[in-house]
Amino acid sequence: MDDSTPPPAPIRWPAPASPGDPLSRVDTPALVLDLDAFERNLARMAGFAAQHGLRLRPHAKMHKTPAVALAQMRAGAVGVCCQKASEAEVFVDAGVGDVLITNQVVGAAKLARVAALARRARVGLCFDDAGNVAAAGAAARDAGVVLDAYVEIDVGARRCGVAPGAPASDLAAAIAACRGLRLAGLQAYHGSAQHLREPGARAAASGAAAEAVRQPRAALRAAGLPCDLVTGAGTGSFEFEAASGVWGELQPGSYAFMDADYGRNQCDAPFEHSLTLLTTVMSRGGVADGTAPERIVVDAGLKAHAVDSGPPTVAGDASGAPLPGLRFVKASDEHSVIAVAAGTAAPALGARIRLVPGHIDPTVNLHDWIVCVRGTSVAALWPVAARGALW
Repeated sequence: MDDSTPPPAPIRWPAPASPGDPLSRVDTPALVLDLDAFERNLARMAGFAAQHGLRLRPHAKMHKTPAVALAQMRAGAVGVCCQKASEAEVFVDAGVGDVLITNQVVGAAKLARVAALARRARVGLCFDDAGNVAAAGAAARDAGVVLDAYVEIDVGARRCGVAPGAPASDLAAAIAACRGLRLAGLQAYHGSAQHLREPGARAAASGAAAEAVRQPRAALRAAGLPCDLVTGAGTGSFEFEAASGVWGELQPGSYAFMDADYGRNQCDAPFEHSLTLLTTVMSRGGVADGTAPERIVVDAGLKAHAVDSGPPTVAGDASGAPLPGLRFVKASDEHSVIAVAAGTAAPALGARIRLVPGHIDPTVNLHDWIVCVRGTSVAALWPVAARGALW
C-alpha cells in the first residue's frame, strides 16, 4: 500500500444478536439494555426536571449512542452534552440539534470542526482561558456562525474551570466582547461530588458549589453581562442542585443506565440498573468431576468492562433471577473470576450471568452494540456510534 491508497473502512463487527432472537441466542460478552427499565429511568428524570422547572441536558459521554440521546429528547430533554468535537459530530449527524461540549476544546483543527457543526445545530463550548476564547471566536467567524460560550467555574473538582471572582468576571467580559461567541452562562459541574457515598457529604459539596456560582453570577449581572443559564449537576447530586435555586439546567448521564459505583451511594434514587453485561461461564475453576467449584470464570474481562471505579456486581442470570452466593473477585484481559460461596450451587458451564458494570461510561466505549431487550426477546440493536470518538 502506498501513501496515496485510502485506508480501509473502519470495521464494525457483526451484532451479537438480531431483533426477534431470544436472549439465549445473544453472543457474549454483550451489553444488554432492559428497555422497560431504561424508559422508566428516562421518565423519572424528565419528570423531576419538569416538576422543578429545570431544563434537562443529559450527558452523552455515558452512552455514546444516538438512539439513547433521541429517546431522551423524546422524553423531554432539550439536547445533550458531549465531551469531544468528534463525539458532538456523531450526535449532530444523527439529528440532535442542540449540543453543549462540556469540556475545553483546544486547537485550530478541533475548533474549526466545532464551528462547522454550528451550521447544522446549536453548539456550545466551555472556556477557562482567554486565549482559547479568542481562538474559538476566530473559528466561528471563519465559519460564519455564532457559538454559545459558557464560563466554566471550578466549583470544587479541581479540574478545568476558573476560580470564582475576578477570573470568572474577566473571562466573561472577554467572551462578551468576542465576535462569533455569545455569552450564554456558566458551566458548574462538580464531578467528584457524584461519588461521595453519604448523602450529607454530597449535599455539602453541592452547597459549596452553589456558593461558588452565586458570586460570579451576581458579578456578571452587576456588570451588565448576560448570565442566562447555570448548567451542571450529575446523577449523584442533581437533587441538591435543583434545590439550590442556582442551576437552570441539569446534566446527569448515568441515570439512564446506572452502574455498580452509583449503586454504592447511600441514597433513595429511584433509578434502575437497566444496562447489564451478559457473560457466559467459560470455566468452573478446573473442576471436571462434579465437585462443587470454589470459583467460576466468565468470558468478559478488562476488554469488556471497566473496573476503575470498582468491581461489577453479579446481577443474576440471563432472565434476571438472583444468583446468591456469587461474588466478583478479579478481572484480567479476557476473564473475570467469580467466587462461589460454600454450599452454593455453581452455575454450569455455558450458563449466562449478568454483571452490573462498575463504571458505565468506559464500559460502553468498549462495545460496538447495545442489545435492547423486552423481557427475554431482542427488540433492537443500537450501534455505539460515538465509540472511540476521542478527538
